[in-house]
Amino acid sequence: MIIISNNLNIYLILAAFLFAIGLYGMIRHKTLIGMLVSTELILNGAGLNFMAFNKFTAPDPAVGQIITLFIMGIAAAEAAIVVSFILAVYRKYKTSDPESLKELIG
Repeated sequence: MIIISNNLNIYLILAAFLFAIGLYGMIRHKTLIGMLVSTELILNGAGLNFMAFNKFTAPDPAVGQIITLFIMGIAAAEAAIVVSFILAVYRKYKTSDPESLKELIG
């Protein structure tokens, strides 16, 4: 049974939880793919925030939806660029561990 709440706090807590998991993942993950997934969680938390505020406070519902679609487009473009970067780094250095990529610094 799915319960849909009409309470803004539920959505904000869920968005904060997604953001916190993404931030924790950015700090803890040692691979570039893990950092990419964590970044996607952060962007999903932001998109959920915009949609929640759009549903409960905005007089024009299109504004929050457009901003959320823009966030989704940025997330897709970011994922494509980062995956191509990871593949290029892996082909050259044979590792995806950011700690061992000392030649990229500077």
